[in-house]
Amino acid sequence: MVRVYVCNFCGREIQPGTGMWYVRNDGTILRFCSSKCFKNALKLGRDPTKLKWTKLYGKKGAARILMSRGG
Repeated sequence: MVRVYVCNFCGREIQPGTGMWYVRNDGTILRFCSSKCFKNALKLGRDPTKLKWTKLYGKKGAARILMSRGG
């Protein structure tokens, strides 16, 4: 059975065979659906609750919870 993951930045489902994983030095796995999410999260350090194109837009604390649980 194929497992469907959720993007750590925007909250969308990641279909099998797409997206990318980023593993931090402490072993935390971050999953991203696109390079757009990867760049906004890690390189630009943006907050997904302030971007209208994310599912987490306007939800206070949602991004913090998603990032802390690693997926």
